[in-house]
Amino acid sequence: MATNDLIDDLADLGSEEEEGGSDEEMGEPKRQKQKDANGGLEDSSEEDDDDDEEAAAAIREGFIVDEDEEEEDAARAVRRRERKKRRRAEREEEEEALDEEDLDLIGEANPEFERREKDKRIFKRLKRGHKEDRTRTEPRGVEEIFSDEEDELVDDDRGPPRRGMVDEFEDFIEEDEFDDEERNQLMEDREVARPARKGLADLGVDQAAGLDESALEDMRAAFGDGTEYDWALQLQYEADEQDEGMERPLELKDVFEPAQLIDRFLTEEDEIIRKTDVPERYQIARKPFTQPELTQEEIDARLQEEASWVANMMLPRKGWGRHFVPAFQKACRKVLEFMNLEDLEVPFIYQHRRDYLIHSVDPGSPDSDNAADTGPQRLLLQSDMWEIQELDLKFRAMLDKRDALQRHYDNLRSFNESIDDQVFKDTLKNAMTIEEVQDVQDYIYFQYSAELRDVNLTIAETNGTQKRAMSSRSVYEKIRASKVYNVVRAFGITADNLAQSFFVSRHLQYTEDPSDRPDDLADAHIDYPEYPSGAQVLRAARTMYCEELVNSPRMRKLIRQNLYQRGRFDVFRTTKGLRKITEDSPYYEFKYLRNQELTTLAKRPELYLRMLKAESDGLVDVQVRMDGFDRFKEDLYKYIESDNFSEVADAWNALRREVLDQALEKLMKLLTRNVKETLKSECESEIARACRAKYLKKLDQAPWKSRAMDFGVPCRVLAMSNGKGVPNRDATVWVYVDEEGRMLENGKFVDLKIGNPDKYIPDGKDVRAFVELVSRRRPDVIAIGGFSVETRKLYKDVHDLIDKYDVRGPDWEDDDGNERSDKVEVILVNDETARLYHGTERAAQELPSLVPMGRYCVGLARYVQSPLKCYAALGKDITSISFDPNQELVSREKLMRYLDTAMIDIVNLVGVDVNEAIHDPAEAQLLPYVCGLGPRKAAQLLKVANLNGGQINSRAELVGDPDNNIYPAVSAKVWDNCCSFLIIEFDPTDPESEYLDNTRVHPEDYDLAKKMAADALELDEEDVQAEVDENGPAAVIRKLVRDEMQDKLNDLALEEYAEQLEIKFKQHKRATLYTIREELAAPFEELRHSFSLISTEELFTMLTAETKDSLVDGMVVPVSIRRIFPDHIEVRLDCGVEGGVSEVEFPSGVGGNGIDPRAAYQPGQVLQAKLTYLNRKQFTAQLSMREEQVRRPARKTFDHMPGEWDEKQEAQDRKEQVRKDEMLFGRTQRVIKHPLFHTFNSAQAEEYLGSQGRGDVVVRPSSKGPNHLAVTWKVSDGVYQHIDVLELDKENEFSVGRVLKISGKYTYSDLDDLVVNHIKAMAKKVDEMMNDEKYQNGTKAQTEQWLTTYTEANPKRSMYAFCIYPKYPGYFHLCFKAGQQAQLCSWPVKVVPNAFELMRNQYPDMRALKNGFKVLFGKQTAQRR
Repeated sequence: MATNDLIDDLADLGSEEEEGGSDEEMGEPKRQKQKDANGGLEDSSEEDDDDDEEAAAAIREGFIVDEDEEEEDAARAVRRRERKKRRRAEREEEEEALDEEDLDLIGEANPEFERREKDKRIFKRLKRGHKEDRTRTEPRGVEEIFSDEEDELVDDDRGPPRRGMVDEFEDFIEEDEFDDEERNQLMEDREVARPARKGLADLGVDQAAGLDESALEDMRAAFGDGTEYDWALQLQYEADEQDEGMERPLELKDVFEPAQLIDRFLTEEDEIIRKTDVPERYQIARKPFTQPELTQEEIDARLQEEASWVANMMLPRKGWGRHFVPAFQKACRKVLEFMNLEDLEVPFIYQHRRDYLIHSVDPGSPDSDNAADTGPQRLLLQSDMWEIQELDLKFRAMLDKRDALQRHYDNLRSFNESIDDQVFKDTLKNAMTIEEVQDVQDYIYFQYSAELRDVNLTIAETNGTQKRAMSSRSVYEKIRASKVYNVVRAFGITADNLAQSFFVSRHLQYTEDPSDRPDDLADAHIDYPEYPSGAQVLRAARTMYCEELVNSPRMRKLIRQNLYQRGRFDVFRTTKGLRKITEDSPYYEFKYLRNQELTTLAKRPELYLRMLKAESDGLVDVQVRMDGFDRFKEDLYKYIESDNFSEVADAWNALRREVLDQALEKLMKLLTRNVKETLKSECESEIARACRAKYLKKLDQAPWKSRAMDFGVPCRVLAMSNGKGVPNRDATVWVYVDEEGRMLENGKFVDLKIGNPDKYIPDGKDVRAFVELVSRRRPDVIAIGGFSVETRKLYKDVHDLIDKYDVRGPDWEDDDGNERSDKVEVILVNDETARLYHGTERAAQELPSLVPMGRYCVGLARYVQSPLKCYAALGKDITSISFDPNQELVSREKLMRYLDTAMIDIVNLVGVDVNEAIHDPAEAQLLPYVCGLGPRKAAQLLKVANLNGGQINSRAELVGDPDNNIYPAVSAKVWDNCCSFLIIEFDPTDPESEYLDNTRVHPEDYDLAKKMAADALELDEEDVQAEVDENGPAAVIRKLVRDEMQDKLNDLALEEYAEQLEIKFKQHKRATLYTIREELAAPFEELRHSFSLISTEELFTMLTAETKDSLVDGMVVPVSIRRIFPDHIEVRLDCGVEGGVSEVEFPSGVGGNGIDPRAAYQPGQVLQAKLTYLNRKQFTAQLSMREEQVRRPARKTFDHMPGEWDEKQEAQDRKEQVRKDEMLFGRTQRVIKHPLFHTFNSAQAEEYLGSQGRGDVVVRPSSKGPNHLAVTWKVSDGVYQHIDVLELDKENEFSVGRVLKISGKYTYSDLDDLVVNHIKAMAKKVDEMMNDEKYQNGTKAQTEQWLTTYTEANPKRSMYAFCIYPKYPGYFHLCFKAGQQAQLCSWPVKVVPNAFELMRNQYPDMRALKNGFKVLFGKQTAQRR
């Protein structure tokens, strides 16, 4: 017996629980080891932290290593390359074998294949041998246990992990160095840990599967032979070897999360943008487009084509005469040259190439249409150039697509020279929009789909990037390759010829008829097996010809052109919209809108965008149709039909019309979507442009300045706010901010009211402290802001205090040299930036010690000091500010793009002090908007400036100075763009300081400025040279400024200068010369408008949150009663506006001869009133409470032309809605969530209230419909009053109306309001009546008997008494007898809320009722006499 037989090298697999619990049984706790790339060696968390710190330190140190480290790195790199080679070899071996799932799948396809049984014995612990001649599955004998032969560099038999399952910690920790014995032991441990290989490694595919050759061929056709993607795997292996085979330095992406890198602009893409010498905004905008290499002739041709294209897009909005067209095209071309060839941004072009944007016409020229056209005309504004930049991107997209199509066509011709498609050549050459280029693309992919696929596969195979795969032909390719296509040709005219004939209005090709009828011809072209019958042939031919019509570029252009010219928009409400779009909905304006022209909607972009928004919500369906479509179709029939007269011709013409109708239907569906999207994009741009214009107006304001302040000196601000101004809760918070924008002091005031000495009312307790603060700090201005109308009261109080105590601001000197001072100015400030700032994390970090209201005040102060910086600090949050009520209809990205252009314009108009930006974050926030820069390049500029010492002494330093060890902060082309907008303050004490660096003059014009200065000083060349030799290159400018002789520049003949420059040097510098003169006199003079005080409309919106559309005259609004007087009532609207209701606007029965309003209403009561007049300046309003006014709230009226509103559909929908409401009420039991609501009828309600107390109430459904409620209340035992309540302003048929009306007189806001102020008020009067001494608790007959008995006992006296009137609940009898001989009489007394009504006169209480009765009876008796 051999020794091997005594050893069982196959062990049973133990459970994980058994293995894991072995250590615990021995008394050792089980430890979880975290494996890494070093074979499962442990690594502590402290070492991880150390590695993180070392990684960060490596980044900070710039990845500097010494020589020893380099040697170790090289050794590690060699080891890693060896491991990669071993792993790749193992992966290749494993991929040659089939795994179990592949074999099982093959077995399912081949019944003869016997599924192999899974080996029930699973190795628990198996050590493999290392001999070359032994297979992987061969066991190792005992005699080889102690063999010293090493493995053939086998690392891990498991092979690579599955794709997507790669260990993220692989190679994170380097392998330690071990001696041979330890290394062998580790390798053996790793081999024991890995599972057995799946599949049969050494068994061939045919042997393993048990398949014959034909079955294997079928298998390969279905699954491939396993080599289809070798090319991709090879590329991946090479990339892996390149990335991991060498020692890769630690990068930022190894330390930071990808999102952090993107937010901080630290990705590789950001680094490329920083290094590329092209303005950052251009790089980002042009990223999707290719930059082809073109000859100068091609460049000129493309520029001319683009200039014409851009001019044609923009000219219709200009409305100029015809003579401006060539000049405008020329100006557009120059701007495009500056943008595309020189990479100059809009601010640079506008500032330094302005002469190319101006055109003048000689008054005597025949090109002049009228006097208005003569003289200089600015052809392009700055906003126009931003539009040109946007159009340039669109043109680039069109060119890219067009060039790609041309390359596809050229590839086609290179593989098949017989292809010569004139349709493609003509339509691509004449395509002027991206839609038309797309049409050509659809055409070529339809016409040559099979050929293009073959070409692409051939190119891919040639490049070694793809292997040919099985593909199926489309139905149209099959038709084109079959005999069926002969039937398609029999239609007699191509789609392109049909469209061309229509365009030129004459037959370019006459339609010819075949000799056979369509069905007979189809029978003759049956093509087995695809088309076995004539009907199928004819159907296929009809479908093919229809698709040729649909994919014809000229047909699409024809339909699209007619849609733009004759398109009409109709809006149809959906079933959902019928319910949701009520008369008070903003969508009701177009619910039944019809027959709208495209130009009409383009003039109202907000209307069209709201239509599309409603369509996306499923409320309406916006449809586009062609006006006169039937006649258009009839015209097309003329060109597609033949002129022959026969049965065959009639059959073919009928078929042609049928196919044309089908094609037109498809084309209309396709192109109407096209038109809708195009119009949507234009409408969004129009609203975005409107927002840009308003934002530009906000930015175009200088910091606040008083007469005591010099230009450019920031102001000192005391900012105050009382928040929402709630009495006894909100104190007045104040902060003092110095001219540097630093908050130096803050506090609170509680009482700033001015006293009244005449009434012995002292000043508020904080008045003295306020006066002391202002006198001590002496601010230039006091800024007031807040969140409610109470802010105006604070403004008035502060203003009155300044006047009363004559608090003065800083001194200033007048023209006569006298010292003067003015009272401190108090202003109300626009707080839109402060509101966004005070709750942000940035505000909390900058001002951690302040409460949010204090940060709000700091925001107010900084806005006064610099609105531009406050808006710039908002960043992307700027879209939260409302510039237009419809801006939410524009995407945030598009709106942000337009708003950024406004910021760029103003920042470059003002300039940025680059040295201040290095040290001041607020100024640095403006730097990304400088021409040529962006957030990445601006950050790079600041970083390099700090490396250079934190100070930039000249504009020339920005591009670096190697001789003085100054690193370049910007590249050359970026420097050309940005340098004239970066301010470097002139230091007259520094001989190296350049005065022109403190001006808007570009360095390219410095020599011109020096020449102008020399001419102004009347210095000849020798004098200039002597001055330069003595005082440096800037000596002439310095002398001009030092001697204050800038006025002499006005004597220069700048027009002659300009003419000479144009003649001799071909330079257009007229505008530049004037700029130089102005800058030498006043460097970077403030060109913005003065600080804009808040307007009345802005202030009203700021303090009330109501706009001119949300609160208008005629609206019915809820008001809260503040104070009640006999002749008027003071109320307050929810927005804080104070209102009044005069006596003539009281409800009927209140005031005058009716009930006293003080008895009818209580303070704090909420009522509905109609707004009759709103004074936005004074924050006051006049209102009416009359029922007829409240019943008719103002409705927005729409002015529609005849035929633009479907009145018939509107009336039908209203009638149907009424019918549905009636049916709904009859079917559905209404339920209202209210404690007093019960689903009772009148009898059930009375029964329920029978055991209740007097005045108890039941609210129940009404039999009058879903817009009514019934209220039943107990007047007395057995007496119940049923009240009809009309509901108005309902959200839906089941909800309670927001307005509840009773008898057309009384209006309430909800059920609680109705119960308290109507039912309970009447019940209170009933109690008052029944508790009166004159009340008789009996019937009318009993009361009359009592009166008779009383008068008989007292013959000379009259008597009266009250009793209930059960027949009319809510009424009482006033029975009286004027003496023994008088007749018994009775008058009805009605109980109304808070009053009694007798003879149409209301009385607030019983005493007044009885006195009124006596007066009325006396008047009646007097009249009888």
